[in-house]
Order: sequence, then structure tokens, then C-alpha cells
Amino acid sequence: MARVRLSVAERQGELLRAAVEQIEARGVAAVRIADVAAVLGVSNALVLYHFSTKEKLVAAAFAHAAEGDLAQLRKLLGRRTTALRRLRAAVRWYAPTGQAKGWRLWIEGWAVALREPALREVTRDLDRRWKAALAEVIAEGVAAGEFACPDPQAAALRLTALLDGLAVQLTSYPGSVSRARAREWVDETLARELGVGREELRGRA
Repeated sequence: MARVRLSVAERQGELLRAAVEQIEARGVAAVRIADVAAVLGVSNALVLYHFSTKEKLVAAAFAHAAEGDLAQLRKLLGRRTTALRRLRAAVRWYAPTGQAKGWRLWIEGWAVALREPALREVTRDLDRRWKAALAEVIAEGVAAGEFACPDPQAAALRLTALLDGLAVQLTSYPGSVSRARAREWVDETLARELGVGREELRGRA
């Protein structure tokens, strides 16, 4: 059966989704252009036509995954409810015990970004935008009198640092900390950063 002719944007989206899947399955170092092509039944030349090198394909794949995560974050933080509810929903989703991105993919990305400038820029941009989004909602909650936080940007940095660190522990070293304990630490940290009690956090969020 003949393949449907796709637009450039559709073809690139298809290739990027396949690249993300292969990176998650094989790791950045092991994945090849041929692996991505084989998944879709296309030639290596077609992949290289859209992404001239493996490095460019990998960076674009991570950027594609990042946009998906940021879209979900915007959805959670854009709900018509209190800042506290929005923050807790976002943190619970982002946490390694929640339903967020495949953490194995991002741990791979952080490691490779140490040596690949293009990928480093992608991961840095994602990190910057996550922190900015959380800080903005924390500031909204402070302005509305929901909670107290003297430095929303610093609070967002500490929150994401905890979540990223827990992700490494839970993903790379299974059994090092239980998922239940990790959830407790996330709730405790969020409550402390916002100056509310654990029970108040649960009751209002």
C-alpha cells in the first residue's frame, strides 16, 4: 500500500516522535539514523534530508519532547482555580512519581548536553521556562494573599532542583527511595516554600 504523502511539518513531526521513542529505548549514544528510519519504513536519506546529522536530529527530538511537556504545564497552570491548586497539580504531575515526561529520556539528555552545545541549549531553555512558569504562579498566589513566599524565583529553583534530583534517584537507582517517601518530600517542600502547613496544603489543594 502506498504511503500517504505528508507535508514537511507532518513528516518532521513523525520523524521526531520516532526519534524520541528510539532515544528512550536505546539511549542517545546507541541510537542511529537507521533506527529512526526503520521504525517508519523510510530511508536513511529521508531522515538526513530533514535533519542533516544525528546531532541535529537528537537536539530537535528533545526540543519536540520539551514542547509537549511545556504544553501540559501551561494547561495545568492555566486552570481557573487558585494558585495553590494549580501549583500542586503541576508539581505532582512533574514529579517522578507523577505522570510527567519519561525521566529516562531527560536524564540521557542532561548527560549528553555536557558535550553537545545544541542539546545543552535545548535542556537549558526547558529548565528556564519551567522555572519561570512556576515562579509566575507563585507570585500570583502571593499577590492574591493565598500564601507567603518572599522570592518566587528562588522557590521555583529549589522545587525543580528537588524534583530533578528525585527523578535521578528513582530512575537510575530503583529502591533508593520509595515513591511514597518521594511524594511526601515533594509535598513537604511545596508547603514549606509557600509558608503553609501540610494539612492546609492538602485541604486547599
